Amino acid sequence: MTAWTPVWRVRANGDTVTGVTLANLSITSGRTDINSPTPAGYCSLQLINTDNSVYNFAVNTSILIEVQDSNADYVPLFGGRISDIRQIVTSAGSEAAVTTINITATGALIRLQRATFDGNLAEGLDGAQMLDLLDELLLASWNELPPAETWATYEPATETWANAGDIGLGTIDAGEYTMASRQISDQVISNIANEIASSALGYLYEDANGNINYADASHRQDYLVANGYTDLDAAHAIGAGIGIVQRQGDISNKVIIDYGNNSQYIAEDTDSQATYGLYAEQFTSYLKNAGDVEDMGDRLISLRAYPRYIFQSITFPIQNPEIDDADRDALLNIFMGQPVRITNLPPQMLGGEFTGYVEGWKFRASVGGLSITFNASPTEFSAVSQQWAQINAAESWNSVLNTLEWQDAIGVIS
Repeated sequence: MTAWTPVWRVRANGDTVTGVTLANLSITSGRTDINSPTPAGYCSLQLINTDNSVYNFAVNTSILIEVQDSNADYVPLFGGRISDIRQIVTSAGSEAAVTTINITATGALIRLQRATFDGNLAEGLDGAQMLDLLDELLLASWNELPPAETWATYEPATETWANAGDIGLGTIDAGEYTMASRQISDQVISNIANEIASSALGYLYEDANGNINYADASHRQDYLVANGYTDLDAAHAIGAGIGIVQRQGDISNKVIIDYGNNSQYIAEDTDSQATYGLYAEQFTSYLKNAGDVEDMGDRLISLRAYPRYIFQSITFPIQNPEIDDADRDALLNIFMGQPVRITNLPPQMLGGEFTGYVEGWKFRASVGGLSITFNASPTEFSAVSQQWAQINAAESWNSVLNTLEWQDAIGVIS
C-alpha cells in the first residue's frame, strides 16, 4: 500500500508558472487504431489565478505539464504549444478578481500538417529518409541564425551543432527497409512522413516532452526483448469499462502492393477468405527492393488474415494505494509502444491475461486524483521475424521453449 497524490508543475516557455491552481486537466496522446497514422496530441486545462498575476501566455507559447512521481521527481505528461487561450473572470470583489485561464495545446505532430517539403529524398533506409524530411523543419541551419549571433552569447552553451536549434526532433530509428529515391514538389510534410512510415511498417509518435520521434518496424520487438513487459494488475483498475474488441475491419486476407514502375505484389490467405470472405486492401509502397515488398506483404497477411482481440479500454486511478510505486511510475511514464502484460482480467476475457503494446491514452485530473485510460494492440500485430543479432547476449537455450523452431520464433524474452 503506497499513498500518492498528484503534485503539479506547469512550465511555459521553460519557466515555471506560479500563483495558479491547476484544474480540469485532460491529455490525449497516441492513437486508437494501430492501422492509422498517429494524430497530434491534445491537452486542455484550466489555471485558476487567485492573486492577479499577469501571465504572457500567447498562441504558440510552449507548455509542459509535469507531475511528481513516487520519488517526488517531476516527470512530463505532455509537451506542446498553445493553440487557444481564453481568460474569464469567475468572481470579483472590491479589491481583487479571480480569473480562470482556459488553455488548449496541441502536440508537435500538428506542425507536420502545416509545413511543406520541396526537394529530393535520397535513396536510403526509412529512418534516414524520415530524418532528412524532418530535420529541415525541426533543426536550425547555419543561415537561419541571426547575423549578429556570436558563440559567446549562444544559449545553451553546452549545445552541439548536430542538435542546434532543435525545436522538437526526438529519436529517429535507423530503419529496416531501403526506400526509393523520390523527387517531391511542395507537398505537406505529414503526408510524406506517413507514406514513409506506412511503407516501412513504422510510425511517428510524440514523447511527453513534446518531441517528434520515429519508430521503425523492429522498434517494439527490440524494446520488448531488452526490457520485457510492464506488468499491470487489472484488479487495481476500475472494473467498469474494461473492454476488448474483435473487429471485422481489422481482417486483411488479400494485400495488393503497388511499387516501383508499375510493379505489383499480391499476398493472400485463401483459408481465411473461405472462412470470413474476401477482405482486400491495396496501397502504394515506396520500398525500393522487390524482396522487401514481398516480405512485407507476406508479413501483413500472417498478422492480419484472422481477427484478434484488441484491448479497447482500461482505466487506472493512479492514486489507488494498491498500485505499487513501480507500476505507478510506469503509468506516469507511459509511451506509445510500451509493452504491457495485464493480468487478473475476468476469465472470460482472453483467459484472464493480455499482452500487447500501448497505442494511445488519456490522462484526466480530478481534485486530489489522476487517472489514465489506455488502449493496446496485441503483441502479434507488431511481431517481426527474429534475427540472430537481436537476441539478448545473456539468453541461454535452456530458457527457451524446447519445442520452438527458429523459423517460428518472433521474439525470445528473458
